[in-house]
Amino acid sequence: MTTEQLTALLAERVMRWRVGPDRFLTGNRSWIPRWKFNPLERLEDAFRLLDHSGSSRYVISRTGNGFDVEVECDGRVGKATSDSKPRAITLAVARVLGIEVD
Repeated sequence: MTTEQLTALLAERVMRWRVGPDRFLTGNRSWIPRWKFNPLERLEDAFRLLDHSGSSRYVISRTGNGFDVEVECDGRVGKATSDSKPRAITLAVARVLGIEVD
């Protein structure tokens, strides 16, 4: 799965946005360009995704040069490790939702 596909899937499932070819339709006749929402690279977007995920618990810890993230939602746990904090958060959210990511 490409990063664009993952971002679009998370925008649909977590943010409840509709996905257009070059934008996300956010509701109430509002939209944002696709390039403006990038949770794999922008920390602000990763936390926005985490806040909307419905998680009951999350832990972000630093290990050496990387980050370990664990997200719990409805009894399921998603974990991810990355040298990028936004990427680790986004992948953990995806995994807790059952989305297969590498």
